[in-house]
Amino acid sequence: MPENLNLLRAFWGFFFIFWTAFNTALVDVVGSEQQIPLSVVKLWASAFGGEIKSIAAKYSGSQLLQKKYKEYEKDVAIEEIDGLQLVKKLAKNMEEMFHKKSEAVRRLVEAAEDAYLKHEFDADLQYEYFNAVLINERDEDGNYLELGKEFILVPNDHFNNLPVNISLSDVQVPTNMYNKDPAIVNGVYWSESLNKVFVDNFDRDPSLIWQYFGSAKGFFRQYPGIKWEPDENGVIAFDCRNRKWYIQAATSPKDVVILVDVSGSMKGLRLTIAKQTVSSILDTLGDDDFFNIIAYNEELHYVEPCLNGTLVQADRANKEHFREHLDKLFAKGIGMLDIALNEAFNMLNEFNHTGQGSICSQAIMLITDGAVDTYDTIFAKYNWPDRKVRIFTYLIGREAAFADNLKWMACANKGFFTQISTLADVQENVMEYLHVLSRPKVIDQEHDVVWTEAYIDSTLADDQGLVLMTTVAMPVFSKQNETRSKGILLGVVGTDVPVKELLKTIPKYKLGIHGYAFAITNNGYILTHPELRPLYEEGKKRRKPNYSSVDLSEVEWEDRDDVLRNAMVNRKTGKFSMEVKKTVDKGKRVLVMTNDYYYTDIKGTPFSLGVALSRGHGKYFFRGNVTVEEGLHDLEHPDVSLADEWSYCNTDLHPEHRQMTQLEAIKRYLTGKEPLLQCDKELIQEVLFDAVVSAPIEAYWTSLALNKSENSDKGVEVAFLGTRTGLSRINLFVGPEQLTNQDFLTAEDKENIFNADHFPLWYRRAAEQIPGSFVYSIPFSTETTNKSNVVTASTAIQLLDDRKSPVVAAVGIQMKLEFFQRKFWTASRQCASLDGRCAISCDDEAINCYLIDNNGFILVSEDYRQTGYFFGEVEGAVMNKLLTMGSFKRITLYDYQAMCRTNKESSDSAHSLLDPYNAFFAAVKWIMTELVLFLVEFNLCSWWHSDLTAKAQRLKQTLEPCDTEYPAFVSERTIKETTGNIACDDCFKSFVIQQIPSSNLFMVVVDNECFCDSVPPITMAPIEIRYNESLKCERLKSQKIRRRPESCHGFHPEENARECGGVSGLSAKPPLVVLPLLLTIFSR
Repeated sequence: MPENLNLLRAFWGFFFIFWTAFNTALVDVVGSEQQIPLSVVKLWASAFGGEIKSIAAKYSGSQLLQKKYKEYEKDVAIEEIDGLQLVKKLAKNMEEMFHKKSEAVRRLVEAAEDAYLKHEFDADLQYEYFNAVLINERDEDGNYLELGKEFILVPNDHFNNLPVNISLSDVQVPTNMYNKDPAIVNGVYWSESLNKVFVDNFDRDPSLIWQYFGSAKGFFRQYPGIKWEPDENGVIAFDCRNRKWYIQAATSPKDVVILVDVSGSMKGLRLTIAKQTVSSILDTLGDDDFFNIIAYNEELHYVEPCLNGTLVQADRANKEHFREHLDKLFAKGIGMLDIALNEAFNMLNEFNHTGQGSICSQAIMLITDGAVDTYDTIFAKYNWPDRKVRIFTYLIGREAAFADNLKWMACANKGFFTQISTLADVQENVMEYLHVLSRPKVIDQEHDVVWTEAYIDSTLADDQGLVLMTTVAMPVFSKQNETRSKGILLGVVGTDVPVKELLKTIPKYKLGIHGYAFAITNNGYILTHPELRPLYEEGKKRRKPNYSSVDLSEVEWEDRDDVLRNAMVNRKTGKFSMEVKKTVDKGKRVLVMTNDYYYTDIKGTPFSLGVALSRGHGKYFFRGNVTVEEGLHDLEHPDVSLADEWSYCNTDLHPEHRQMTQLEAIKRYLTGKEPLLQCDKELIQEVLFDAVVSAPIEAYWTSLALNKSENSDKGVEVAFLGTRTGLSRINLFVGPEQLTNQDFLTAEDKENIFNADHFPLWYRRAAEQIPGSFVYSIPFSTETTNKSNVVTASTAIQLLDDRKSPVVAAVGIQMKLEFFQRKFWTASRQCASLDGRCAISCDDEAINCYLIDNNGFILVSEDYRQTGYFFGEVEGAVMNKLLTMGSFKRITLYDYQAMCRTNKESSDSAHSLLDPYNAFFAAVKWIMTELVLFLVEFNLCSWWHSDLTAKAQRLKQTLEPCDTEYPAFVSERTIKETTGNIACDDCFKSFVIQQIPSSNLFMVVVDNECFCDSVPPITMAPIEIRYNESLKCERLKSQKIRRRPESCHGFHPEENARECGGVSGLSAKPPLVVLPLLLTIFSR
């Protein structure tokens, strides 16, 4: 019994100790929770909100401007925009503009064909023409070089101040061709007659830029004439025949199967030449073409195994994908060409029956070092008598033992035979097949007008960067009756059309704040869209590899079923609506809205046009009415400016108007001083109205500046306003040299000014705020350097008090960040205690105080370095709780135009394959090998070009196109305040979030004594979407709906197929034999 009593005592003693320890621990945990009174935080928020709104409203003049527009409320007419009528009208305007360009090209075609018809070829013709590389060049004695006589060049603002000659064209000849070859000299001579047509076209349409003729012989005549500069290697690689506008105009869409011999005899340089030949063929394929590549020896090897038995669209991404796989080819075994030919014919036949391909021309490209048979039984089975599939044969190497068989195969199947001995021969020989494919079109005498997809022209780079273009082109034929059956293509003429010319036809003021217009091609690729980002920065701005084939579905990605895209590709007219997530501020903020899309086709082109209008205020437009005299008077203020990229008046039609600003043009138009100016009368009327209504704010700002004391609100630096017509006013409260942000509201700060694509950022964000409230922001930051030292505040001005009211203007101020933060810290020291003793203050080390915006970015923190960061990166546990509680919501966004870093094998030896001119260096090895072959019995060539030599590779980090996913965050408007506790490892972390009245801001007060280090930060960093092999294959095989070009000239019964092979008719420059040898010797 005593033992049991002792056990009982021991038990109760242990229990007492345990209970005491437990309660102590519990008290410690609970005691570590910092109590943050909601009432105090609400007081701080109210005090700061009232103070900062008072400053923003006072210095922006928002109440005055709202009052002035209200005074005119009865005099304006509000109209709902008819989206369908609007898009049809815009399409008609674009159609007329495009028609003018195509008519200029048609006049060039007629002049070129007439000039050739009158010309007789003279093999001994001596003609000194203006060579674009040699013009104005002198020798050591000061004499002009041959073909380099004086050519007057004058800077011209229409061509971005490039020195040009608007009276004459000049001629560029590729480096690998002889300037004085008889075929080139004769072609240059007869095409000289195009000069007067070039000039006449430019006189008729002064908005034209480059006009040109690309000859089938290789030379390129360009107007206006300019000086061409070789690259650092003394080379000009440009060959007009390899450009999309040339190939598209010269040929019809095609399905192509490329057969590459990888038998043992192809080892070494032959395989290298074969790979380069394939690569050059790929260069000639465009978005309307389809292809596949099969390597063969005793077996068939699809270069991309996933695409076994089918063809794929020849867009840039697919071609690059195949190029990467080409590097994996190696030679061994015996070549079984019969198996490869059977596979190619079957594939073309089956693919044609699917209806997915070009449904036009078909071809098999055979790249081999020989064929032991003519395989006539295979051709008889699949291709005769119609011969709808052309056979192009490329004999690799110097040996000609099997040339007859290969030439017979080409000639018997309406193709062409060429022999490629060196890498330097590749490009010129590959070009031959294009002229064969052009024969049916030439015989038909069908001058199809073609338009290219968007591409970047670096020649006309302006202050904003490289210029996006489309080209209209037409083929030029020989009209001589005796050569009609030969289908002789003389070349292609074309002119470039900057995409910004399209944007000038779009009345941005009628599309609303978030509205925009966009256009796509028959393949669904973007011609113009505000979300198209063709460039990326890595040291300097560079072109993205796939910028010209960005699909509409990659920017309007919310349309998962491609309803909008497919309707536009099929040239329908209609309407489509969906909720969209539009990013602003470099993709870091998101606006969720519903868009109505209206679309139709642009006749005479392969393009379709769309217009997006946001619901609510974006669907309404109003018309004001004031006299011209009133408006002109109020446009005279020096602070008034208009959107440079909007077209109020067309100043391109007459050279004397090009120096005018849009504001000067309007004034001269309204005063009758320039009757020839063509202006948008409706837009100008609204500009006058906005000028009159907003004019009183000038005097108001001036009065503020005069009465501003030395110490009051000295942090406010700029006041500004913008209206729906692109009119802006600016007032400085400090001297220009004292401005903290020198770029604000200038061309360098493109996000914050009116441009062709969008309204300023401060205008767009203000329009989505509750009327009467201000939106505050600082630029997003991830770096501790280059911090923004300013805060921008803006508010929208509405005509009426409902959602149907147009947002007529936005006003705002920019102030120093330090001034803004000081106001915050002052407010956070207030308390309701009568004795002035505050229970809690942001000065306390026990708490951290933050000011964040509705997207979660920090404007104020005790740690200045956190300014501009996303709140989740600093307080991950609190942000996670806010998301869980619904105070903020996460929105997942996708970027299908991203660039990701990747480790890629690079090889110095492989670099030369990318450029046919650099390929001369590789040819030297071949020459040296041939010289010593007679001394050596084994295969020295194979040893010289062994895999060990060719694959001296290393890992290199590069940026490549990829798809990414990333989050954006938005506050829930209905939640004004929240308190919460977070269970951490050994404590509870408390916080309070309180909305700042009349703003997009929130004060967040967080317990600083409980650390939640186990909760990771929440970042906005994009994550690459990685596709497994199965999904990659599906993506390769999948083909979006596309519309084929309307014309097809794949076959003509009268075609003369006897000219089916031989060596190139153009001779190389004698120095080119020596040049690569010397460069190789001295560069090693």
